[in-house]
Amino acid sequence: MTGKADFQPDEWELVMEGPTFAGTMVATAQGGGTFREAFALAKAYTEARKQHGESQLLDELASTKPKVERYHSIDEMREKGLPQLKQAVDLVGQKGSPEEVEAYRRFVLAVAQRVAEAHKEHGDKVSSAEQAAIDEIATTIGASA
Repeated sequence: MTGKADFQPDEWELVMEGPTFAGTMVATAQGGGTFREAFALAKAYTEARKQHGESQLLDELASTKPKVERYHSIDEMREKGLPQLKQAVDLVGQKGSPEEVEAYRRFVLAVAQRVAEAHKEHGDKVSSAEQAAIDEIATTIGASA
């Protein structure tokens, strides 16, 4: 089982930032995050804690306070954040099992989806801009949305 101790501190930071980056990217896709979307991100971590024991990596990740990187613009978020998200998945792949990588990808996408569904946009559960962000995240991490 792979956990925090298997990563260098800077590597663990990247792994921790991955899910919150995905949630933040989706929250800002429609022009800015809301309180509901921030609450949804936190709730995704709470729900992950309830699944304790399925993965040491996810247990340790979910037990930490979500870490949010600050970006000055949407463009900066895409330019810096997406490569860092890919690097986080690659790090988990280098240190963990294929099952752990897949669990990490699912968690990243679950956070993104949860945030997207937190606030209806024009009557849609997930807006087209939010779905586009989820699709971009999924492509970046090698998963299907």
